[in-house]
Amino acid sequence: MTHPSRTGGQILVDALSIHGVDTAFGVPGESYLDVLDALHDSNIRFVINRQEGGAAFMAEAYGKLTGKPGICFVTRGPGATNASIGVHTAYQDSTPMILFIGQVGNDFVDREAFQEIDYRRMYGQMAKWVAQIDRADRIPEYLARAFQVATSGRPGPVVLALPEDMLVSLAEVADTRAYTPAHGAPSAEQIAQLRTMLAEAERPVVLLGGGTWTAQACADLAQFAERNHLPVGCTFRFQDLLDNAHPNYIGDVGIGINPKLAARVKDADLIIAIGPRLGEMTTGGYTLLAAPVPAQRLVHIHPDPEELGSVYQGELMIAAGMPQACAMLAAMDPVEATWHDSVTQARLELAAWQSQPALLREGVPLDLWQVVQDLQSALPADAIITNGAGNYASWAHRFYRYGGMRTQLAPTNGAMGYAVPSGVAAKIVHPERAVVTFAGDGEFMMTGQELATAVQYGAGVVILVFNNNMFGTIRMHQERTYPGRVSGTNLHNPDFAALARAYGGHGEVVDQTADFAPALARALAYTAQEQLPAVIELRYDGNLITPNATLEMMRAQAEAAKGAR
Repeated sequence: MTHPSRTGGQILVDALSIHGVDTAFGVPGESYLDVLDALHDSNIRFVINRQEGGAAFMAEAYGKLTGKPGICFVTRGPGATNASIGVHTAYQDSTPMILFIGQVGNDFVDREAFQEIDYRRMYGQMAKWVAQIDRADRIPEYLARAFQVATSGRPGPVVLALPEDMLVSLAEVADTRAYTPAHGAPSAEQIAQLRTMLAEAERPVVLLGGGTWTAQACADLAQFAERNHLPVGCTFRFQDLLDNAHPNYIGDVGIGINPKLAARVKDADLIIAIGPRLGEMTTGGYTLLAAPVPAQRLVHIHPDPEELGSVYQGELMIAAGMPQACAMLAAMDPVEATWHDSVTQARLELAAWQSQPALLREGVPLDLWQVVQDLQSALPADAIITNGAGNYASWAHRFYRYGGMRTQLAPTNGAMGYAVPSGVAAKIVHPERAVVTFAGDGEFMMTGQELATAVQYGAGVVILVFNNNMFGTIRMHQERTYPGRVSGTNLHNPDFAALARAYGGHGEVVDQTADFAPALARALAYTAQEQLPAVIELRYDGNLITPNATLEMMRAQAEAAKGAR
C-alpha cells in the first residue's frame, strides 16, 4: 500500500528497517540532515564515528560478521573520499556493504558546487554498483536493488548518493519487501564430476575462502572434509572458515605461508578451491598455480561466474553460493581415500610451523610467540581476533589457532587502519564475546581515535599495540632492496597506554614476556566489568621484524647479494 506523504529521508530510513538494518555507522553531515532526523525515531542504532574511514571500516566489519550489508553514512566530498578505504576493502574482501553519501542538491549539480563529486566516476571501479537517487519516490526501488546487489553472487559494496533536495522532498510511495540474496547452486552432474575427479586423485588439497559463508556452510564443509579425509587449507585472512583444531585443517595459504604447505599445494594433483578468488595473496604471487592452465587439476567453486576462469581455467568451474555448494558436498557419497597419511603428515608440519621460532629460543625481552600462546590460553574459542595490515599481523596469522567462523576479522586488501575500527565494531555487534585487536604502532595512529567511539558505546575491546617505532613492513622491504639506507620509515610514537587512559579506557605498557599474561588478565577483567576498551602497548625490539628473520639478517643478505654481483 502507498504510504501518506513522507520525506525522502523518512522513506529511506523506513526502507532500511524493512531490509532488517539494526545498526548504521557514520559521521554526520549537513548534506543528509533529514536522514539523521528520521533515524531519531527509528529502531536503528546510529554509531557516531570520529572519521569516515573508521566508519566505513566498521560497516565492513559488520558485513563480515553478520553476512548482512554493513551500512555507512557520510557527507559529500571529503567525507566520501575518507570513506573510500572501507569501500575498497569491502570490494576486495567480498563483503556486503552499502555506503550512503549526502550529495549537493540537484539545483547545484554539475557546477562544481561546494564539496561536489561525481560518485559514479569516483567509485566506479571499487564498487559493484554506484548510483544517485534523484527522486524520493524511487528510494524503495533503489534500496531494494542495492541490498540485492550487495548480497547476491559475489558480495560487495554498493554506493548510493543522496542529493540534499531529494531527501527533504515529499512523496507518496509504497514500500518494498525485504531483500532475499540470490545464489546459484551446483548441478547434480557437476557434483558427480567433482566426485569422479576426487576418486581419481592421489594428492588432493581443499582451499577455502571468499564470501557468502554461513555457520551451516562451514559445518557442511567440515563434514565433506571428514568423510573424504581431505586436507583443508584456508586462504589469506579466511583462516576461521574451519576450526584450526579440526584434524583436517593444515594451515593458511597466504603471505608467509609454511614452505612445506606451499610445496604441498604445488605438488597436489587436484585442488578444490571453494570460495576464494585465487588472487595474488592466495597463490603466492601467482606462483603456486600456473596461469592460465594450472599444472594441478582444478575445481573452482565461486559465487560469481565472471570470476571463474578470470585468471585460472579450472577443469570444473561451478558458480554457486557456499551454503548451496557445501550442502551438496556434504551429501555427496564419499570416495575411497588413499591420502590418509598426507593429512596426518600435514598436521605434523603445521604443528612444527607453529612451534617457537628458532630466533626466540635463546630468549628476547618480549617474546611475541609467547604473547600469542598466552592469548590462546586466556581466550575462549569464540573470541574474535582482529588485525589490520603490517608485519606484526604475522604473529596472529601464523601462531593463533582460530576457533571457527567469524573469529577472525582482517582485510585481504592490506588496508592499514582496519584493526581498531573492526575491533570496536566486533564488540558492538557481539558484546558478549571477547574481542582482541592486533594493531601496529603506525596503523593505530591512523584510526586510533575510534577509541572514543568504543568509550561512547561501551565497547570493551582489548587492543594490543605492537610498538617497534617504525613502519615495519616497509622497513623490511627497504632493507632487502636498499640495505642500510633507512628513509621514511622511522616513527616517533606517543605513550599509547597513557593515550588509552586519556580517552577514558585502561592502558598498560609491557616490555617483558613475564608481564604480559598478568596484564592481559587485568585488561580482560576491566573490559568485562567496565565495558570500556583497554590498550596493552607491547614495546619490543624492532630488529625482530618477522618470526623467521631479523632486519640485521635481511640487511646482511642483501649486502652480500649486492657484493656478489
